Amino acid sequence: MFQATIDSDTYLALLEPRHAKDLYHIIDASRDHLGAWLAFPEKTTNIADSEAFIKSSLKRFAEDDGYWVGIWHQGQMAGSIGFLYMDQDARKTEIGYWLGSGFAGKGIATKAVTTMINHAFHNLNLNKVEINVATENKKSRAIPERLGFTQEGIIRHYEYLNGVYLDRVIYGLLQSEW
Repeated sequence: MFQATIDSDTYLALLEPRHAKDLYHIIDASRDHLGAWLAFPEKTTNIADSEAFIKSSLKRFAEDDGYWVGIWHQGQMAGSIGFLYMDQDARKTEIGYWLGSGFAGKGIATKAVTTMINHAFHNLNLNKVEINVATENKKSRAIPERLGFTQEGIIRHYEYLNGVYLDRVIYGLLQSEW
């Protein structure tokens, strides 16, 4: 099972069924904060939805096709981060991440992304990590920019969320650049 210590207050661990209640509650408490940029909060309406998500993530972990881990900070679930897929032929993945509203602005997401990049390049021997972010989500965009990713392009009208089309900026980082 995947687990990684970030610092004395923060660690990552593979989401397990026993985490479903905590996962649901942080999503529910941060629904507006998360829902401005992500579609899943609207679709997560009860603990069973979180259980199904975790079950799916564990299946993908077993099949080496990406997975999500929880982010814990000072003993509380703070959010989640994961590899959205694993492209073994191209040796690349995409990292997705989110934090509950009470945990933003503390550097937790940047540290979690750094930990996942290190794992991707040093343990999984991947060649490339991508991060896709809504163009207007300045806080989330700051993470790949701070970590030296290259902006590779913008996909116009990537998704329809909250009654508007959102564009996505694509960032990429090669193993040789890390």
